[in-house]
Amino acid sequence: MQDQPVKLTLIRDGAQIEVPIVRAKITVASVESSVLEGNVGYIKISRFGDDTADLANKAAQDFKSKNVTKVIVDLRNNGGGLLDSAVKVAGIWMDNQVVVVEKEGGRTKSTLKTGNNPILNNVETVILINEGSASASEILAGALHDHGVAKLVGEKTYGKGSVQEIVDLEDGAQLKVTVAHWFTPKGVNVNKEGIKPDEEVKLTEEDFNNNRDPQKDWALQELK
Repeated sequence: MQDQPVKLTLIRDGAQIEVPIVRAKITVASVESSVLEGNVGYIKISRFGDDTADLANKAAQDFKSKNVTKVIVDLRNNGGGLLDSAVKVAGIWMDNQVVVVEKEGGRTKSTLKTGNNPILNNVETVILINEGSASASEILAGALHDHGVAKLVGEKTYGKGSVQEIVDLEDGAQLKVTVAHWFTPKGVNVNKEGIKPDEEVKLTEEDFNNNRDPQKDWALQELK
């Protein structure tokens, strides 16, 4: 239960120790932003939730007020979330443009577009992606890339371009059924194939352990 104290028993260097902690609900914002050296805006989106579009818009407004002219969007290890949120975030860069098309049985079921108030319109942008970027992340990256708004750097994305529905069976079991597929504005379905970066840059375990980020470094160099 929240706010209740508990004790964790740990083994450290062969010795057993107890650490008292208090249970609490921790809320991690889905968007983090900062202005890096060279006046480059950096925005990391960890998931697409209810608050993501508003937080991303606030970050974009902050960038604009500080005359930021180049931006890095970090979608690495973002497994997706709400489609509507990704569409709204795409509207930070694009004016009334197609973000994604849903097709069912080869027929177009819906076409989702951005609004018409792009705060960062014409701002040079690089998007960081990797194998952990999936679903809504791929939709955002694919849309901005197809419209020539952003360059993709990193590693190929996961490849989640399908829409599932849960069907309840008579015995109480459930079946997940693919009912449609998402396509980028240029008609590419990323399912299983993923999205390839314009510039492939690896981030190795050694890089991670030594606090190095060659993907982000490459993006910064590109935006100089």
